[in-house]
Amino acid sequence: MGRIPVALQLYTVRDLTPTDFVGTVTKVAQMGYAGVEMAGVTGGLSAKELKKLFDDLGLRVAGSHIGIDILEKDPAAVADFNLTIGNPYLVVPYMPKEAMNTLEGAQALAQRLNKLAQTYKPYGLKVAYHNHAHEFVRVGDRYALELLYDQTDPVLVQGEPDLYWVTYGNEDPVAWLKNHPGRCPLVHLKDMAPGPERTFAEVGEGIINWQPVFAAAETAGAQWYIVEQDRCQRPTLESAALSLKHLKEWGIA
Repeated sequence: MGRIPVALQLYTVRDLTPTDFVGTVTKVAQMGYAGVEMAGVTGGLSAKELKKLFDDLGLRVAGSHIGIDILEKDPAAVADFNLTIGNPYLVVPYMPKEAMNTLEGAQALAQRLNKLAQTYKPYGLKVAYHNHAHEFVRVGDRYALELLYDQTDPVLVQGEPDLYWVTYGNEDPVAWLKNHPGRCPLVHLKDMAPGPERTFAEVGEGIINWQPVFAAAETAGAQWYIVEQDRCQRPTLESAALSLKHLKEWGIA
């Protein structure tokens, strides 16, 4: 298996993209990232203009975070935009705890994801779900997130495990990846700072043991590593660069 490419989730630099999308993405490419994951902001560029920008910078699109209501409202427009920019994964980035803290709620969400997957299947697009920590609530005898995986189409509905949030949910990210082979093409990387508050840290600056994570992700069929920093303690581009620096030192990027 070849090296898994590394993308940056542009949510990390959301303080910069609204006013200087092109300049910010250019700096991300210059750092050495192989791709980006979209987070809603396009800098006013059309899909064709975005595609040209990414091609000129040598970037690929790993995925795009899109609210579930938008995915359900106008599938044709969503599909056209994402196919134009070369994005294969439509990622539901967040659902509130109230949507899945009961068995009935989790099952209903699984069916929404299945329906979306069937809607986008003719376009050749797949749906994925990005977790936080609250999906690690028990519904019946299983976690809500496990139920989502179990009750969704294993080919058309994928997971985007955020390994910080898996850790925050008191689960082992290595075990999670090993237990869900073929379901985790997009893997979010962020570290956890030491201390009781368990705040965000750049990859390699926290307490997560990354080497077994990378081995498990490769075995599980990961297609992209995606660096994301929800909140940064330093300028956001510096944060993105520091995570990539460590990944390069480890031979991952």
